[in-house]
Amino acid sequence: MPEQLSETLHFTKNWQQQLAEAFNNIENLCNYLNLPLNELSTSVNAAKNFPLRVPLSFAASMQKGDPNDPLLRQVLPIKDELILYPGYSNDPVGDLLSATQSGVLHKYHGRVLFINTGSCAINCRYCFRRNFPYQDFQLGKQDENKAIQFIHDNPNITEVILSGGDPLLLSDARLKQLFTQLNAIKHLKRIRIHSRLPIVLPARITHELTNILTQSTKQIIVVVHCNHANEINHRVIAAFNLLKNKDITLFNQSVLLKGVNDNATVLSNLSEQLFSHGVIPYYLHLLDKATGTGHFEVSESSAVAILNKLQAMLPGYLVPKLVKEQAGGVSKEPIHFL
Repeated sequence: MPEQLSETLHFTKNWQQQLAEAFNNIENLCNYLNLPLNELSTSVNAAKNFPLRVPLSFAASMQKGDPNDPLLRQVLPIKDELILYPGYSNDPVGDLLSATQSGVLHKYHGRVLFINTGSCAINCRYCFRRNFPYQDFQLGKQDENKAIQFIHDNPNITEVILSGGDPLLLSDARLKQLFTQLNAIKHLKRIRIHSRLPIVLPARITHELTNILTQSTKQIIVVVHCNHANEINHRVIAAFNLLKNKDITLFNQSVLLKGVNDNATVLSNLSEQLFSHGVIPYYLHLLDKATGTGHFEVSESSAVAILNKLQAMLPGYLVPKLVKEQAGGVSKEPIHFL
């Protein structure tokens, strides 16, 4: 079957089918991108440590024949992941220290984080939870009820953050049940969803899903994760439109990544594209120092220099906050620039 026809048929399928057909093999991904394996620094061992997973919707936005494509760099397992860098660890932001009970991380005042699933639609090579013991923390039904009770019993908690993994990989039925339970907690004001799916698997954003979100009695915030303007294709824009047409607040957070977006012009294009489609550029994170990710690091001094240039290029409301996270911190730590 011709490749273009095959892609067209793929995108007529539902999100679960598209997810099932994601690339999980280095050779298959490289063949699709017309990239010879012998010219790439790929690593089967890196893929064993942290498997490759890339939906076609994301891969289709890569430049074929370009081994330095910024989207490819985010997902391709390479030998650099096997280098041990000083100061890197399996728990760089102190998640394990802040766990109160299974599935609940209480790191910041007034907010709790739910890990509802350890699964993602895409395995980003820079992921700070790539070594996280999800099996010990993700919420089963019994633990989810305990977590709901924990929030109910703590009136200072005003916001629940659904994270993972990716919480939008939960079924509509599971999400509806969870939202029903959260809606019953009077002191809870907001539910925040952190998800990469609107970017990498936009078919997940359906009318059924947005109806579940908008039927909530709480304010709903969706934080997407986009690192480069090339990730925003027409399918992603359609997903944004479905969400914003339901009056759901959309923010973006990015990670500053060497060889991906460590350039003021690239970041300016990203902010402009996001805002033109109703997404507010919010956070630009320094890399969390997870084992296997050191080759992506941009130094703090370089980050400040980039942000100074960016600030001169954009109105203030399009300049994301440059932040880093410290284990045990009371919030994300802002990095100030001139």
